[in-house]
Amino acid sequence: MNFTRRKLFVTAAAATAATALTPLAPARAAMPLAGGQVPGFYRYKVGDYEITAVMEGVRRFPLPDALVSNAKKDEVSLALAEAYLPKDMMTITYTPVVVNTGKKLIVFDTGNGELGAKGTNGATGQFIKNFKAAGFDPAKVDTVVISHFHLDHVDGLLTLDNKPVFPNAEVMVPEVEWKFAMDDANMAKARKLDVDILFNRARHNFGVIKNPTQYQWGKEVAPGITAIGTPGHTPGHTSFALQSGSGKLLIQTDVTNLSALFVRHPDWHLLFDMDGNLAEQTRRKFFDMAIAEKTQIQAFHHPFPGLGHVEKDGKGYRWVPEMWLPTI
Repeated sequence: MNFTRRKLFVTAAAATAATALTPLAPARAAMPLAGGQVPGFYRYKVGDYEITAVMEGVRRFPLPDALVSNAKKDEVSLALAEAYLPKDMMTITYTPVVVNTGKKLIVFDTGNGELGAKGTNGATGQFIKNFKAAGFDPAKVDTVVISHFHLDHVDGLLTLDNKPVFPNAEVMVPEVEWKFAMDDANMAKARKLDVDILFNRARHNFGVIKNPTQYQWGKEVAPGITAIGTPGHTPGHTSFALQSGSGKLLIQTDVTNLSALFVRHPDWHLLFDMDGNLAEQTRRKFFDMAIAEKTQIQAFHHPFPGLGHVEKDGKGYRWVPEMWLPTI
């Protein structure tokens, strides 16, 4: 039997009409609508380490004219439509990562926090709720590693009343980012956008959490986890290479934002990238490294849980999500 779109929907309409003419069956108790999602977290193993991707939220906003500085808005809309996303909306997912080495519990980035939840009516700021649902206790976190100082990575360090969310954790920050963000001269000449989402937020959070440990690129932040300099998005933006036994994982933080745009079009310069040209160079080097080593990537801004691989695809790349498994 050959199906066409017209036949499919005509058949569906006829079935609905027939149902409407059928005598009603005895009423049964209705199942109320759920009205919400189950807690968002996903676990997998890399060698002996257990990784948990924790959903922090999803923010949607009208597509800005200048979201991509070197592409027309119509081109961006087309790329969104080709990925079956609303062509006039930007959708950003936030996924911090928790690594349990068996000896230490390590959180990589903290999301938008309670401040973000307040500003987005709960669309973001869900990290701690889901973190606890995954069986974790913030008081038992040993280390919090910050990749860079944008607000969606550092604002989850504090509660709304400016109390540390992870009271017993060592907080680690990139040395390069710290020197840049704490320099008044850099702040004075920065774009207003960067002052709002980086300088001010860093100074607020680290005015409460004083003297965080500064880590260096090329050095371990924990056993088997090495900091990789991936600048461009911010001057001190950092990703991480995790190895346990024969297992490897690249935690890419913001090397790319939404995969439908910036994996497919690595040459596009995101509004939030402080140095678009350098961000593009970093993106290509990072992806080429991942492809050469066939390494899994855990991405902060890709559709949840943000785990997958990249492949070359013409002048760009293609994101291949990892299969979701019911066992660890």
